[in-house]
Amino acid sequence: MGLVWPKDLQAYVEQSHIPLRLACVNDKGWPIVLSLWYLLEDGVLYCATREGARVVQYLARNPRCGFEIASEQMPYCGVRGQAEARIIPDRGHEILNKLLIRYVGGLDNQLAEKLLKREEAEVALAIQPMTLSSWNFERRMSASIDDTSTTSRRCPEGGQRITLGGS
Repeated sequence: MGLVWPKDLQAYVEQSHIPLRLACVNDKGWPIVLSLWYLLEDGVLYCATREGARVVQYLARNPRCGFEIASEQMPYCGVRGQAEARIIPDRGHEILNKLLIRYVGGLDNQLAEKLLKREEAEVALAIQPMTLSSWNFERRMSASIDDTSTTSRRCPEGGQRITLGGS
């Protein structure tokens, strides 16, 4: 069981079908950022990747990471946080199936078939938030936004900060 998310942050994260940006440190000590599909279950963000992916090595060495879920469409808003990652080999296939359903609508398509047939095992990444923060530039940007260009997504209330154990 993970952090209890405020309702508007949870709703934003669950309704957003954009990749999560994950930041971690590589084996040379440099930060890297990568994009992964995600889902939120019991307060934990889950991703899936190949067992041999470099990010798995990096997180095994140093599980401290950062994440952001934010659209590139105006008005800009989103959720970010600090987290600790766990690698869960026995949930990789299960999480990949859930991600394919969430992002491409099911398992009966070429992408799903390709990903599910890969020889290399999938692992789940459990991203356990230690802090959450939100921002929302709707009011600041309202004069610059063409109403026809916005989506029906609901931005979270900006300025929230929740801490479980990070800094």
